Order: sequence, then structure tokens, then C-alpha cells
Amino acid sequence: MSMHFEKKLPIPAEIKSQYPLSDKVRKTKLERDEQIRRIFTGESDKFLLIIGPCSADNEEAVLEYLHRLADLAETVSDRILVVPRIYTNKPRTTGQGYKGLLHQPDPSKKPDLLAGIIAIRELHKRAIDETGLTAADEMLYPENYRYLDDILSYVAVGARSVEDQQHRMTVSGMDVPAGMKNPTSGDLSVLFNSVTAAQSKHNFIYRGWDVNTDGNDLAHVVLRGAVNKHGNTLPNYHYEDLLLVSRLYAESGLKNPAVVVDCNHSNSGKKHLEQLRISREIMHSRAYNDDLRRLVKGLMVESYLVGGNQKCVAGPDHVYGQSITDPCLSWEDSVKLVREVYELLG
Repeated sequence: MSMHFEKKLPIPAEIKSQYPLSDKVRKTKLERDEQIRRIFTGESDKFLLIIGPCSADNEEAVLEYLHRLADLAETVSDRILVVPRIYTNKPRTTGQGYKGLLHQPDPSKKPDLLAGIIAIRELHKRAIDETGLTAADEMLYPENYRYLDDILSYVAVGARSVEDQQHRMTVSGMDVPAGMKNPTSGDLSVLFNSVTAAQSKHNFIYRGWDVNTDGNDLAHVVLRGAVNKHGNTLPNYHYEDLLLVSRLYAESGLKNPAVVVDCNHSNSGKKHLEQLRISREIMHSRAYNDDLRRLVKGLMVESYLVGGNQKCVAGPDHVYGQSITDPCLSWEDSVKLVREVYELLG
């Protein structure tokens, strides 16, 4: 037999019981969820900024970043609602490499999934308790979502997952906004099919249960660029791209039309400094066209304490607060980006 069952892991209800939320954290989440929901329904004209490290690889570095971010968020809170990226599991194109805090709470040690489940829950809890910011995470594994469903205020479905039936149906049972990224091919019909599925009711098997969902009216489009058959990146954040998505939304009949633009990944060709220019262009497109101003609700930005990235995950050469996955903006450049977006919203 090629599959070896190592040990039975606690179910989400057991983990939640052992690592419960405080009343303070529950209250903060309810308040933040409502603020974010109002952006997607159009009741609030605040702009959403989902920003943070490519991967949450080190709890103390992430928390230091989040404390700085909370202070910055307060200064722009009249126009921008900041949601930190705390991405605790990472998709790997070839299946190799660091798969996130869920797999390796300590990147220098062997994977430990039980310790990882506890670590990601505790990190998200600490983040809310210490900074008042509820976060976004990627739903890489639908069956693991229940370990964090009482904590997260935003969920992203990645480009490689968005065509998967289980991801779409799991999103349909969420009560928080879910960003459906365009597939790596960039096919917009696939993207809109995924949002349609996520907004629809479903009956399916989930974690051994026969479940019914009501559909998630806050599921929406995330544009992250594409890759063609030659491996070249194809951005999809330009003015004409946004107009096309606006037209497709108008034809779709979907609820709460919304676009969040991912400024990194295939939109930047993973050239992290390009995020500054890309965010600026998107804000100009919104300012030029009222339909786009209403449609484009926010940005995703990859940012950490130290700019760029590194291969070293531990040891004396490891740079504290620098990404061990995709390159990120430095803190200084992140502040610059946030300030510029704020001014362009004025």
C-alpha cells in the first residue's frame, strides 16, 4: 500500500475546544466581518487592502509586521480597511518546497501537521488579540478550513484550486468574502464559472457529512495575471482588462459584483517592486471610470519587514522578516504604497 496512515488528527471541534477564542477576539471578528461585508455590498465606499507576507513563516516576525501594520492602518482608516495576509499554507507548483506553517511550524524542522494545526490557529488568535486585525488566509485544503472558520474574515482560493469542485462548494457555505482567483491560464469564463458555483446552493460530502449550503453572495473575482503556453506572464489589471471584467459581470447576473486585483504573482511577473506601479495604475483606472470605481473594491499586496526573498530558512544566514517564498515589498516600500493609495482615494 502506497498511502501510510500515520495518526488520527483531532477534528476541528476538538481543536476549537482546546484552543478557544476569547470574548474579545469574537467581538473583534464580528465587528470586522461587518465592516468588510459592507465594502462588498456597496454600503461602504472604503477600499480594501489585503497586505502581508507571501507566507506566514515565522510567528514572531509576522506579529512584528502586524503590529506595524495595525499602526499604519489606523492612520488611513477613514478611506482604507486593511486586512493582513496571514497565509499559513502554500501551494507549490511541483509539490516540492516549503508548504507553509501548517506543514512546518518550524521551517528548519521536519513537517508536523498536528503542531501545524495548533500553530496556525494560535497565530491567527494572537494577531487579532494583539492588533485588532482579523486576517485573510488561503483555503488550500477545503477539509482544513473548519480549523479556522471562526477566525478568518477573508478567504482566498488560489489559481490552481479555483477549478476544483470541492473548493467551489466549500466556499458556497462560507459567511465571509471569498476571492476566487483567475486560473493560471487566465481563462475568464472559468473564473466566472467558479464565482457562479460559489454563489450557488449545493449538497455534497464534506468531512464525512452530508451538507447543504446556501451559497456565498460575497464570492468575487480576483485578478492575478496569467501564464501562456510559452511560460510568459500576461497581466490582467490594465484598464481594458477591468472593462472586460465589468462587462462579464454585467452579463452574469452575479450578486455583489466586485474585483480585487492581486498586484504580485503573474501581474508583476513576481517582480515585487512593480506592485507600487501596478497599484498606482489601478487607482488611476478607478478614478477615470465610475463603473470601475464601484467595481474594483481592493488590492492584494505582498509585503514583509525586509524586501525581496531568500532561500535560507534557518541558521546564521537567515534574514529575519524576509520571505522564504515569493519576494515581497520591504516595510518602507509598503508604507509608501499604502500612503499613495490613500492619497489617490482622496
